Amino acid sequence: MAVTNAASLTICEMREFAGFTASEQRYIRRSLDIGLGRQDAFKLWARSPDESAAIRSQYVAYQDLKLLRASIPSETAFEAVETFIGKLTRVAAFDLAQERIECFSAFRFLYERLIGADARPWLPSAFCAASALPQIRPSRRKVLLQSLSEAAATAPGWSDRAPSFYPEYIEREAA
Repeated sequence: MAVTNAASLTICEMREFAGFTASEQRYIRRSLDIGLGRQDAFKLWARSPDESAAIRSQYVAYQDLKLLRASIPSETAFEAVETFIGKLTRVAAFDLAQERIECFSAFRFLYERLIGADARPWLPSAFCAASALPQIRPSRRKVLLQSLSEAAATAPGWSDRAPSFYPEYIEREAA
């Protein structure tokens, strides 16, 4: 029964990923390669000098991910909230400013994998804070903030189950 449940959850994650735009899917896969150190993102994802520069910037922005993974505060404590949410908001603002993530669902999907399941309760706050920053164009702010559902914003609890589906780059010929 446990295997069936795990398979069902993985299929749900795959369906969720399939519902994202092609741009979101590509950005999520590239971000996971960078943030989790899975692949050489320059070789795999850079199609132009501009994209190489964006990847270089993303490597720099993601330097705090290890620290964030190790410093997720308790949901009930206020110690370390400032440091954690400040760093998380800065990294999230970088990703949202790239204009590849179109909604909270794609953001949550990416960050659950970059930081871990324990970060879930903090993701709506970081998303709202990053979306509202002046570095995000006003018209984009509106779209991003409206994508956060009331249910996600006011969830009484979050699953602590680790994600099981981590999308990867697939060669066009293999696909």
